[in-house]
Amino acid sequence: MALLKFNNVGIVGMAACVPSNVINNYEYTQVFDAATAKEITDKIGIKQRRFALPGVTSSDLCFHAAEKLIHDLQVDKEDIDLLVFVSQTPDYRMPATSVLLQHRLGLTHNTMAFDISLGCSAYVYALSIVYSLMERSGFKVALLLDGETRSRVYSAQDRKTAFLFGDGGTATIIQKGEQYKDSYFSLNSDGSKEDLIKIKAGGYRYPSTPETLQEKVVDEYGNIRSEEHGVMEGADVFNFVLREIPPDIKRLEHFSGITLAEIDLFLFHQANDYMNSYLAKKLKLPIEKVPSSIAQFGNTSSVSIPLTIVTQLQHKLNTEQRVMLCGFGVGMSWATAFLVFDNCYISDLVEI
Repeated sequence: MALLKFNNVGIVGMAACVPSNVINNYEYTQVFDAATAKEITDKIGIKQRRFALPGVTSSDLCFHAAEKLIHDLQVDKEDIDLLVFVSQTPDYRMPATSVLLQHRLGLTHNTMAFDISLGCSAYVYALSIVYSLMERSGFKVALLLDGETRSRVYSAQDRKTAFLFGDGGTATIIQKGEQYKDSYFSLNSDGSKEDLIKIKAGGYRYPSTPETLQEKVVDEYGNIRSEEHGVMEGADVFNFVLREIPPDIKRLEHFSGITLAEIDLFLFHQANDYMNSYLAKKLKLPIEKVPSSIAQFGNTSSVSIPLTIVTQLQHKLNTEQRVMLCGFGVGMSWATAFLVFDNCYISDLVEI
């Protein structure tokens, strides 16, 4: 069982960058009529999203978030010796985008850099990896970058997913220090549920062909997509989350000795408003302790937790706050963390 504990490592500051291109879901009517757009938008609680313009990638969004945070915190770039890039929409299949960002940000050649491809739980997973490396090594400063352009993954003609996903990038700076209290993680996976959220074609098992790129009607409701668009079985995902997430949180309670009553803030992956409201109710969490950004930004996959922190909690992490992070989704994979934020700097949101 992947239950982990770290000490003397913590988050110094965070920043986020989103495209300036705002998509109003009520006006997202290129394919669907206004009544359908309103019905879906009211149901999922996502009022607007941000779509990257052509030529803008997830690494661009992360680069601007990182530059903002490094400037605001006056971090010496020569002190950054670990860079982790989280994304399932990288710049290229190779080379790794993290290495490109090392060069673009002007970090030294002594920087350890690597990518993580996991999806909705990846920010929590990545934090656990960075914390582990920081605790057991001589690293000075770690830069965790998390970016997605999910607007390009799903078909605009598939009502199951067309109104859900948006784009964004975030930067998190992590350091060692005796002021940082213990952190706890629970990490989980179940690959038998691979078909719940999936892009079937375009990889190496099912390479791209003219046929995989062809868009076609896929069900009795008239939804249209290709085999290289993302597919999500929403009802099955919902049932999976309700079955697995509450027990995982309880498991981390037992492992850490920290009760939910002692947690100040609960940050869930922003999958949809209904799901998170149901989780909060099931766990008997005060709704004022469950910040949400989904109405403004939609589902940004692994970016959603740090994006919620930056946009909803600026100036609220200056004093000690015990925070739960919980990410879940594609894989399926899920992860929960109990962290203590103290004097954490949050930059103003960047738009490009």
